[in-house]
Amino acid sequence: MAGQPSLFGDVPDDRSGSVDASRHSPLATRMRPRTFEEFVGQNRAIGVGTVLRRAVEAGEVPSLILWGPPGSGKTTLAGLIAGATNATFEAVSATSAGVADLRKVIDRAAERLRTGRRTVLFIDEIHRFNKSQQDAVLPHVENATVTLLGATTENPSFEVNAALLSRSRVIRLEALEADDLRRLIHRALTDPERGLGAQQVAVEDQAIDRLVALCGGDARIALNSLELAVQAASPDATGAVRVTTADVEGALQHPALLYDRAGDQHYWLISAFIKSLRGSDPDASVYWLARMLEAGEDPLFVARRMVILAAEDVGLADPHALGVAVAAQQAAHFVGMPEGYLLLAEAALYLATAPKSNSVLRAYTAASTDVAETLHEPVPLHLRNAVTGLGRSMGFGSGYRYAHDHDGGIAPQQYLPAELEGHRYYEPSQLGAERGVAERLKAIRTALQDEDRSS
Repeated sequence: MAGQPSLFGDVPDDRSGSVDASRHSPLATRMRPRTFEEFVGQNRAIGVGTVLRRAVEAGEVPSLILWGPPGSGKTTLAGLIAGATNATFEAVSATSAGVADLRKVIDRAAERLRTGRRTVLFIDEIHRFNKSQQDAVLPHVENATVTLLGATTENPSFEVNAALLSRSRVIRLEALEADDLRRLIHRALTDPERGLGAQQVAVEDQAIDRLVALCGGDARIALNSLELAVQAASPDATGAVRVTTADVEGALQHPALLYDRAGDQHYWLISAFIKSLRGSDPDASVYWLARMLEAGEDPLFVARRMVILAAEDVGLADPHALGVAVAAQQAAHFVGMPEGYLLLAEAALYLATAPKSNSVLRAYTAASTDVAETLHEPVPLHLRNAVTGLGRSMGFGSGYRYAHDHDGGIAPQQYLPAELEGHRYYEPSQLGAERGVAERLKAIRTALQDEDRSS
């Protein structure tokens, strides 16, 4: 793709023999793959034999939305697809471009189409375009004036217009795996043209392992941090540089956790946290809690979710769980961060190890189903409060049995509307404190049935 415009300017292809104008660009930019053979990872999306790869090789690519975390190869893949299909690559960034910029690109694409040349329009951060900006692209994607390649870190189901999404195929890219990152690092260390191969650089195996662990699957962070570690390391008398684990940690003093308090990571991590609590795994629970808090999540958001879980998933199997969760929420609000993590961690570990029962949820769900079907069932007369003479004359409260006047505090009488008499909603589990509730409830229901039969 020599001389084609990109997000990084016109950079002549190294294979052409011309001088690379971006020699001082960051290592990640210099090492950007130029062919599919150099592209690392994402085998499920674009590997040999996949539908997308066969379409690219046939020169027929549909409009695509590339969805994945930073550093997963979205921009690189878009450029490779454009090059493989012999199309002109036009790139805009939604962080700075507007409708006027899009119209200029569309006009150029329409002019090319008259000569038989296609245009790939790459929109980086497409989720940052509002509805009207995305609508401006829609008709030109539909009539094939351009092939759209959109890149986003956010879930396109929420961030891309439904009409545009229906005309595109979503390709999910994942954070790079450890072996993929090691391949990229090795290539950068041995490439004499674009990488560090022309220098005398040796990186300890432990340092590479640490770099892979800290970069969070982001190729850009891995390569640029490697370059910084090499630059910071002191050469020996021969000019050779040996990069140690300490050098890597110095280059990544504050490794960024992949997290967005309003995006997918926010929902994925809280989901993992709640499911770990529900699944009674205290180790996973405290891990996901730390992931969220260390990334800057609102501690009260986490606390609120634990309060909900205490009622929904622990319930009456441990009636104290709700009190523990509420106390943690109040204490975290009172203490604040950073010490607030202790309060939330204590509550999380309590909830994870508590016996579980969703009988409260099941009871309410069953009752609400009957409510929806019996919205106008009258309240039995004996259960109505008789506060006026008119009400009393109509029988309100007549025949009501006061529970404390009966043995065991159990007053047999109709409590549900007549249409629902005999319906049961609450069925306690046999776990934790609810086992005792189950035994008592069995005795209560037996007493009520015996009273009914004797009356």
